[in-house]
Amino acid sequence: MHLSENEGIEGNRFVVTGGLGFVGAALCLELVRRGAEEVRSFDTRSCSPWSVDLQKNGVRCIRGDVSQKMNLKEALKGANCVFHLASYGMSGKEMLQASRIDEVNLNGTCNVLDVCHEVGIKRLVYVSTYNVVFGGKEIVNGNESLPYYPIDDHVDPYGRSKSIAEQLVLKSNGGSSKKKSGDRLYTCAIRPAAIYGPGEQRHFPRILSLAQMSLAFFKVGDANVKTDWVYVDNLVLALILASMGLLDDIPGRKGHPIAAGQAYFISDGSPVNSFNSIINPLFKSLDYDVPKFTISVKHALLMSQICWFVWMFLYPWLNHSWVPGPLLLPAEVYKIGVTHYFSYLKAKEELGYVPMISPREGLAKTISYWKDRKRRELDRPNIFMWIYVIFGMTGLFYTAFLPTFWPLRWLNSIALFIFRSVWNLRFTFYLAVLVHLGEAIYVWFRARRVDPANATGWFWQTFILGFASMKLFIKRAKQA
Repeated sequence: MHLSENEGIEGNRFVVTGGLGFVGAALCLELVRRGAEEVRSFDTRSCSPWSVDLQKNGVRCIRGDVSQKMNLKEALKGANCVFHLASYGMSGKEMLQASRIDEVNLNGTCNVLDVCHEVGIKRLVYVSTYNVVFGGKEIVNGNESLPYYPIDDHVDPYGRSKSIAEQLVLKSNGGSSKKKSGDRLYTCAIRPAAIYGPGEQRHFPRILSLAQMSLAFFKVGDANVKTDWVYVDNLVLALILASMGLLDDIPGRKGHPIAAGQAYFISDGSPVNSFNSIINPLFKSLDYDVPKFTISVKHALLMSQICWFVWMFLYPWLNHSWVPGPLLLPAEVYKIGVTHYFSYLKAKEELGYVPMISPREGLAKTISYWKDRKRRELDRPNIFMWIYVIFGMTGLFYTAFLPTFWPLRWLNSIALFIFRSVWNLRFTFYLAVLVHLGEAIYVWFRARRVDPANATGWFWQTFILGFASMKLFIKRAKQA
């Protein structure tokens, strides 16, 4: 396409479902920058890390659920183009909630299509996934001619639901509006690789949380495994170009938009080994231990299936914050342990897509973001130190003050053998508490000068963990 960079954007009204998310917010801001008359974000959340920035730039934030058709109809009325990004079940605990995944990804997409026809929307860009064609079998430099992965063979409900939804969207291409205007709805699908960039919320926070607790100690698959990634700005560019590719009034293609009914793979164009090229550099920059052990895909799948089985017992409580996410799930094993990357040649030839941010630059920006975020947050000891200190203090309190509980009689015996008397046990407990308190007060006073925003957090963490926390604070103070 040979169009101006703002073709089909200036003077037009846009709706972005999932507009408070990482990609959705970046897309909203870019549409505003390019001169859109109005940009509406439609999201189930009332706020997100990008809410303030969106509102400052004039984005209208509408709270609603794509699975509720009435809310959706009001949000889409009068729009020229819809970007359908809202989805559920991509990672973590969400991947286990099949009913909610279908409700959002299938019913929600059907509602979007219905409302688009009812209110006369002309363009719909659907954000899909590589998983519509990938399900664990190696793909090298694949393209859009690949068939959909068999629906019944998907290992997770997310991939299955996105595949069905994409096919519905593409089959709806060219459908006539229910309004008397006779306008047609033109649709296309963008299939992005793994998305990264400053502020990404789905993958990196979970990975880095595991690294902080020293639980990210293994990698899956050998060093020859390669997968695609896409920087958020490159994906936003592809989405905007796709919306231009659905314009039906371009000279020479009137009534036949080039992107109508088409799907496009989008990536940075540089397949890499996720551990060696993305995760390891990120861990090293944040002073986390890089994974030292390698496990095969076969063994990782077994581990992930055990995680799936165990977490399904927690299904009624998965939405609660106190339920941690599973360490690994089957679909994630395939994503990181099996080679699959695709060519973006079709998007380049038909839409004019060329990544504007290189992988090196994108990774540098991502690392810079996480280093800055780490400086603003509390440093925490790994999970083994938490277990050691909390169980140690709890055991000391129990043996010093509580009646003997017969299953733990062995603990009483060991404690008395070491400390010789209950009086010594109580003295040791009081002394430990006083030492922890003294360390916490010392850290609090210094933190008020060195790290005032986290001074209270440093106090309580040091009071609980003692020297393990104080050592981290001293390191932070030396760097300040």
